[in-house]
Amino acid sequence: MFQPKIPIMPQPSGLVTPPAVVQPTTITPGTPAPAPAAATPSTRPVLQLTPGTAVALVGAGTAVALVVGTVLVSLLLAVAVTSASVAVCAVVLRSLIASDAKRH
Repeated sequence: MFQPKIPIMPQPSGLVTPPAVVQPTTITPGTPAPAPAAATPSTRPVLQLTPGTAVALVGAGTAVALVVGTVLVSLLLAVAVTSASVAVCAVVLRSLIASDAKRH
């Protein structure tokens, strides 16, 4: 059950074609390259920033930054409160164990 099994490479079955031979091509110097095709104009609309749009973008970015900052600060505060409560519980348990050991 725990003996390693070495896989056996099966022999190819059926017709096997030999690899094709690649013939080198000759390059004649002095042949001009074909001209590139003319670029077609883009059909996408151009984005124009007006002062009102810029103010709206700045306001939206500020709002996103404030929301993300609030969430991160609240998570940090939750971690701090949890660690403080765990520390208080540890001190109380330690004092209870020490007072119980003194009685016996």
